[in-house]
Amino acid sequence: MDKASVARFLLLALLWGSSFTFIKVSLEGLTPGQLVLARLVLGAAVLLSIVAVRKVTLPRSAQVWGHIAAAGLFGNVIPFLLLSYGEKTTGAGIAGVLIGATPLLTLALATAALPTERATSRKAVGLALGFVGVVLLIGPWHESLGSLSGRLACFGAAISYAIGFVYVRKYLSPLGLAPLALAASQLVSAAVLQALVTPFLEWRTPHFTGPVTLSIVLLGLLSTGLAYVLYFRLIGDVGATTASAVNYVVPVFAVLVGVTFLGEPVTWNLLAGGLVVMVGVAYAENRLGQLRKDKAGAVR
Repeated sequence: MDKASVARFLLLALLWGSSFTFIKVSLEGLTPGQLVLARLVLGAAVLLSIVAVRKVTLPRSAQVWGHIAAAGLFGNVIPFLLLSYGEKTTGAGIAGVLIGATPLLTLALATAALPTERATSRKAVGLALGFVGVVLLIGPWHESLGSLSGRLACFGAAISYAIGFVYVRKYLSPLGLAPLALAASQLVSAAVLQALVTPFLEWRTPHFTGPVTLSIVLLGLLSTGLAYVLYFRLIGDVGATTASAVNYVVPVFAVLVGVTFLGEPVTWNLLAGGLVVMVGVAYAENRLGQLRKDKAGAVR
């Protein structure tokens, strides 16, 4: 990667890693439902603005929008809500590390649901390692990491993300939609869905302090809206394999930001569990082999 791509890569990891702290602070003034709605509306506004400037065409087919809505449900609404509810009783760092299991869960679901994904011994070993890491993180004996229900909610968010990714691969990727159009459409549909359910969720009068307001704005505009733009720019510049390696760095930033700004503790099982999960993901995906192929292709 050139210096500009490295900068985008690290900025993306920082934005996604910081999102867990932004959620934690925002919950001091908003309910989970209110927070998710604000996040989606702000993120969608960013992407729609870029779509308008670049004159990107959004999908028009009702059937396609139905698939996009399903992707928004599993890829945005459900995981955002679960993270927000989970972080009411657990830390930002542990939430970020648990979300780091998403690639592993995606691989498992894709192998089961997509005919193009074959089951291999490498995947089985990687999944087993990842499961051990998740047990270390979720284990009910670790009171220092917050409530068990909070950690389970965050892990549920990772499962929902994985379902969303597999759904997109199966039903939307074959359509050849422009990445920016798909991302904007998905956030718009997710915002609409969240607007419909928010009145039926926990409700209280929002309390906007300086930190709460700043966290909401940064979460929506930067960690949701701008982050999508950076991710697709990275895919275009360095390829999907290298760009997706950001998933290994996000948990690190999540822990560092949580420790720095929230004073969260760093426990042995947080470090050990996070490391085991990332090793499992890397082994199952044959990450080193894929990166070598990318470099060899670039040399040719």
